[in-house]
Amino acid sequence: MSALQLKSREFRKTREAGWRELERLVDRVEKRGVPALSADELERLPLLYRAALSSLSVARSIALDRNLLLYLESLAFRAFLAVYGPRAGVLASAASFLRRDFPAAVRAARWHLLVAVLAALAGGVAGFMLVSLDEAWFSALVPAGVAGGRGAASTRQQLLDGEIFAPWPGPLRSFALAANFLLSHNTLVGITTFALGLAGGVPTVLLLAYQGLILGAFIALHADRGLAVDFLGWVAIHGVTELTAVLLCGAAGLVLAETVLFPGRYGRLDSLALRGRGAAQIAIGAVLLFFVAAILEGGFRQLVASTELRFAVAGVTAALWLAYFLFAGRKRR
Repeated sequence: MSALQLKSREFRKTREAGWRELERLVDRVEKRGVPALSADELERLPLLYRAALSSLSVARSIALDRNLLLYLESLAFRAFLAVYGPRAGVLASAASFLRRDFPAAVRAARWHLLVAVLAALAGGVAGFMLVSLDEAWFSALVPAGVAGGRGAASTRQQLLDGEIFAPWPGPLRSFALAANFLLSHNTLVGITTFALGLAGGVPTVLLLAYQGLILGAFIALHADRGLAVDFLGWVAIHGVTELTAVLLCGAAGLVLAETVLFPGRYGRLDSLALRGRGAAQIAIGAVLLFFVAAILEGGFRQLVASTELRFAVAGVTAALWLAYFLFAGRKRR
């Protein structure tokens, strides 16, 4: 025991100067960033970090001082962040994500997005045809919470006054209540669509088709009362953004599904680690689109009381999103 204590003291005595120097450099990086170090200090930082790791490895074998071990573990962790941590702040990282990473990930998943669009479109056509043939299908296809009291018994005037051209309920109910509920509901649907991609993609495709089924049923219900154009304008003002977000979540889920089913040269876990990053970026970006859609739907939709103006807003929104996903983040030649 005495020999171990003596060895521990000698170990600390010969290395403590390097630890203190590394601690001073790390303190400056944490307070003022890497540019605060000189060229010589930048050269010494990784060398001192590796020496601290070596000291920690030895200390775990011979040191009897618990405080010394905790000190070295903390110093090694802080030095790791100083050497290998991200150089950009939160705002810079968010700007880089929106400017480059998100649209680039969407373009990389363009074929998966096409499959998601086809699945939703097939569901929409099926829902429209079923309700057009028999409106009793509406209550079977659309959950009561989504229907909101609308159904086969709804009259044209009820749909006009209570839905399409209903009065604006005021800022508190529009933004604090409606927008918050819509964001929570839509985000849950989107994340579920994304996560089900791990099950091979079939649940993702079915959920996309079901979302289209509901929309098709609503269009048929209003078309039977001569309100198809007004309803589409009412939906389009926020639906362009909301449906885009749902389809993006579906595309991200299909990226996961393809990776699970066809991992390629790597194992499934390694392939998910490689390709899952892009899928996760799409899903995170889709949540931001859900936020925009919730503001448009809960706060501003009823303020625009003209079908023509609603289509104009939807057209501008669609053009902006299309231009963003096609051109944002492309490298200049």
